[in-house]
Amino acid sequence: MVCGKVTGTIVSTRKVETLVGSKFLEVELYRNGAPTGEFLVAIDRVGAGIGERVLITRGSGARLALDDRETPTDAVIVGIIDE
Repeated sequence: MVCGKVTGTIVSTRKVETLVGSKFLEVELYRNGAPTGEFLVAIDRVGAGIGERVLITRGSGARLALDDRETPTDAVIVGIIDE
């Protein structure tokens, strides 16, 4: 898992049927508590908002956080970090 901070939302007018209703968020990755300047798009499963620090699972493990394990995905937000 990696940490990041939500910086924005992504609007998609067309997507894979199994992702309809999912929210996509732009996340800046953090390393050792500092921003890295690297960004990714992640599917939100916990209701995160802009400005919140989040936990992200990536790769094949990200599919396990979704209802349909055959859905193509690379990054899923699985937690909100409380400070």
